[in-house]
Amino acid sequence: MKNNKKIELLAPAGNLETLKIAVLYGADAVYMGGFQYGLRANAKNFTKEEMIEGIEYAHAHSVKVYVTANIIPHNIHFEGLPEYLMELEKIGVDAIIVADPGVFSVAKEIVPNMPIHISTQANNTNYRSVQFWYNQGAERVVMARELSFEEIKEIRDKTSEKLEIEAFVHGAMCMSYSGRCLLSNYMTGRNANLGACTHPCRWKYHLVEETRPGEYMPVVEDENGTYIFNSKDLCMIEYIPEVIHAGIESFKIEGRMKTGLYVGTVVKTYREAIDDYLEDPLKYEDKKSYYMEELKKCNYRPFSTGFYIDKPKTTDHIYDSNTYIRGYTYIGLVLDYDKKTQVATIEQRNKFSQGDQIEFLTQKGDNISYQVQKMWNEEGEEIIDAPHPKQIIQLKIKETVRPYDILRKKE
Repeated sequence: MKNNKKIELLAPAGNLETLKIAVLYGADAVYMGGFQYGLRANAKNFTKEEMIEGIEYAHAHSVKVYVTANIIPHNIHFEGLPEYLMELEKIGVDAIIVADPGVFSVAKEIVPNMPIHISTQANNTNYRSVQFWYNQGAERVVMARELSFEEIKEIRDKTSEKLEIEAFVHGAMCMSYSGRCLLSNYMTGRNANLGACTHPCRWKYHLVEETRPGEYMPVVEDENGTYIFNSKDLCMIEYIPEVIHAGIESFKIEGRMKTGLYVGTVVKTYREAIDDYLEDPLKYEDKKSYYMEELKKCNYRPFSTGFYIDKPKTTDHIYDSNTYIRGYTYIGLVLDYDKKTQVATIEQRNKFSQGDQIEFLTQKGDNISYQVQKMWNEEGEEIIDAPHPKQIIQLKIKETVRPYDILRKKE
């Protein structure tokens, strides 16, 4: 089917900086977590004051803000939930993302006018469960990540047209059923379903049955062991038409624990790809290799198409390492630019030096290649390199750059 609704690009916001980057680089909406009820306990998340600032900033740029409340709660977790939800409504949150029927019921009772999105953690894999949530009052359902294009098309065709369909298009995948995993809880006592996952699926394993020494199970392994749990990253940049025609209206990027370089790079690239396709499908086809090369300019695992096209074979899905591929390093963020003096003020993120060839990732349009000739510290003293985290430095650059443009360097 042809999706005639406006396509939403939904970006992760792990902190205020990445929220602003997502907004400036082209997101239509962002999703964030507070200190409670979200599934990214290790992300910095937002205080109440930061949430207010982030919401005001996003709304000033006509960008929506969704807040996660998608833990799988026990009885104790309902204490304080009504007050939390009322506070979210008061500060202007555009929707909450929930996975549990109990949390959903509290939200419908306490904040009945608050739009509710059903999280991928709710494992919706069929049209009947999706329609069930719509009948209960949900405005949107996030598809389970185990669905194909054909399955999503059928869900779209057999559910209310008013229901919004959201699905992940980029980022880390989970070895368990849309995140319903107990490995972390079993091995470390930290519960993934309460937001404290330690990602044991990324660890190195050897699989041996103790009564059969020397006999190995048929799993993917090399001399270092096996990574049978370790999924590749999802990347659908080459399948924008198929995602749209499946009836998906919100393209979701994973990554609330990722850097500003990741958020800026991925959001800008998907923004360009979506807009290019909607403007001219041939333009989109011609730029596919460019999109893919751009996405590799931040830390990533090898890409796959997940379950969208075919149910993945073992070798299609597994990444045989526990490290990221690092194409480029995030070395700085523009704080200010003086057009008269052509001086950019930079906050350093990783070391770089005079003579380095770097690139400014701009919010729109072509990126800027630049060789560092001279740089100065806050006291105006010339320096050879910038080794100190968050060091404030100045560079002279004739091309106009803007606050929140990102500096990156090829490894």
